[in-house]
Amino acid sequence: MTEQTIPVILGDRSYHLTFYPGLLATVGERLHSLTTSQKIGVVTDRHVGRHYLRPALRSIRRAGFEPTAIVLPPGEQTKTLTAAARILDVLAEHKFERSSMLLALGGGVIGDLTGFAAAIYQRGIPFVQVPTTLVAQVDSSVGGKTGVDHPLGKNLIGAFHQPKAVFIDPETLRTLPRREWVAGLAEVIKYGIIADENFFAFLEEAMPALLKLDPPSVMRAITRSCQIKAQIVAEDERESDRRRILNYGHTIGHALESLGGYRGLIHGEAVGIGLVQEAEVAVQLGLCGQEVADRIRRLVQMAGLPDDMPKTSFAALWRAMQHDKKVIGGQVVGVWPVRIGEVVIRPLDKRDCAAWNRSLKKRGPLKSNQPRRRVPRPWSSAGRHK
Repeated sequence: MTEQTIPVILGDRSYHLTFYPGLLATVGERLHSLTTSQKIGVVTDRHVGRHYLRPALRSIRRAGFEPTAIVLPPGEQTKTLTAAARILDVLAEHKFERSSMLLALGGGVIGDLTGFAAAIYQRGIPFVQVPTTLVAQVDSSVGGKTGVDHPLGKNLIGAFHQPKAVFIDPETLRTLPRREWVAGLAEVIKYGIIADENFFAFLEEAMPALLKLDPPSVMRAITRSCQIKAQIVAEDERESDRRRILNYGHTIGHALESLGGYRGLIHGEAVGIGLVQEAEVAVQLGLCGQEVADRIRRLVQMAGLPDDMPKTSFAALWRAMQHDKKVIGGQVVGVWPVRIGEVVIRPLDKRDCAAWNRSLKKRGPLKSNQPRRRVPRPWSSAGRHK
């Protein structure tokens, strides 16, 4: 399989996404064009580190750099100011300078934390992303959003800080737990809904192959997802307008994560529910037909993702949605499908949201011939890699 690259065009902040099986073994030599400093801080978590920290450090040392490993606990509950401070402490202790570099080796939590620490240490140092989960490879590693969670909301504290490069090695997905792989498919499905009906149709056809980690299907899913995100980020780097469509599925999804204290549904599972339920809200608002929501639900079910709302009070859900960073002037601003491949951005009135919530009790889940994956309750917090 040949190496592929996708540019993220942002003027003097432009960079490339590079895809190649086995790329991790060459990551050290790829850093030469990105920094003149010898100091490289490698941030990872225990699960990822067990598999990939040693080969990454070996490659970085072989290229003549001086790496410092920073190993954090796994899971969303690590994405805090306390963990960010721990990274900063190590950088200060090892006398990292403004030209020194951080490398994020892991999933979305590690990528967001590392980028945030890079954004605020000495008012900004360079960093690179080496994502090892599907969610991180197709979504969180691209676009420069960094940050940490707050008890009242996900990603409420953060900064825009673009990486110098994103190095994607699809072989790192082999050690991903099944639950994490399936959860990552929610972000892949999202891209078809918001921007590319042909890609959505490909996912409908290729989902059985994707669930078996068929290499050509996986590579197409990853690269097309990244192409869509790179184009959207290039058009709207700081989410003033078009980039907000990337939040589809996340208004309800983030609220569910927050209500679970980031220990219940993992991110992709919450987004999977959000993809379906926000489509149902769009039906309630008259923005799309029921056939659009049903088609989205079927694909989410095919992927083995949860699609029904967990039991929670409307008051609690609405309160959690009010704390989302996408709230503008006290209004919840959501992304709603018009058809597969096209969405619109509209505020959500509390009365309309309440009407959708009432409709959940009247409408049972859509039946499907696809096997459904049952998420255990209470949902356990799975590790990022086996």
